[in-house]
Amino acid sequence: MEEISDNELFELIVEIFTYPFHVGGKEFTPLSVIAIILAFVLVFFLSSRLRKMLVNKILPKYGLEESVSYNIGTIFRYSFVSIGCIIIFQSSGINLSSLSVLIGALGVGIGFGLQTIADNFISGIIILFEQPIKVGDMVEIGDTRGKVVEINSRSSTILTNDNITVIVPNSQFISNNVINWSHNEKRVRIRIPIGVSYNEDPKKVREVTLEVLNHIDGVMKSPAPDLMFVEWGDNSINFTLNVWTVKYYSQPGHLKSSIYYALFERFKHEGISIPFPQRDLNLGSGWEHFTMPKQNEIREN
Repeated sequence: MEEISDNELFELIVEIFTYPFHVGGKEFTPLSVIAIILAFVLVFFLSSRLRKMLVNKILPKYGLEESVSYNIGTIFRYSFVSIGCIIIFQSSGINLSSLSVLIGALGVGIGFGLQTIADNFISGIIILFEQPIKVGDMVEIGDTRGKVVEINSRSSTILTNDNITVIVPNSQFISNNVINWSHNEKRVRIRIPIGVSYNEDPKKVREVTLEVLNHIDGVMKSPAPDLMFVEWGDNSINFTLNVWTVKYYSQPGHLKSSIYYALFERFKHEGISIPFPQRDLNLGSGWEHFTMPKQNEIREN
């Protein structure tokens, strides 16, 4: 078998990569196709890097909110990719009008197999402009509750307080009920149930509770916290403590825990008792009237 020299091998490779073929009346080569593919990869890579630089370094210098910077960066990336793709098509000599058949076929595909993807993509655009949720918002959808850390074209990322990342399709935020705890602002009210014994004075309980809250970090002074007398319970006098916070808007459980710890120690110091459920069991007499059934009655039954 005749061996191929290095020069012949090089010429063969060059011939393969420069072999011409025609698509839609336009001449291409494998090398030009590779160049077009690399150009698309470069466009998407640059769009991602420029968007991160815009959101993380440039826009924060102008004092913009995180959500506004994120939306501007996303719009910039979509625009950059769209313009870049058009330039690549035009420079490669591809007539966009010749892609009408492909676009029509793609439309049929969207109508059938790609319907869910198209729905999520359109929902992502709606979220971007209407802003029912924003990056940094504390949201609750179904059984998932956490902070929105990223909004993409197809899905959004929620980070829960347990540091669990949940990927939610964008259409879920449009078609389902979503609780946004920080839609207007990050100030939220937390309601904490409290119960004390019937032997305690409600006025003293209110005075002690509000005094304790003055020393707890994260509780806002305005609006001021308040202790509402809600009901006479079965075993206790029940109150609802209303506190406002900004610091713990995404972690209300931490603030509740701090308040409960402080109140338990103060109630113990003040002699305010916290009751536990009690039940009275009355056993009446009457065993003398109870008779065991006879053996033949048991057999008949």
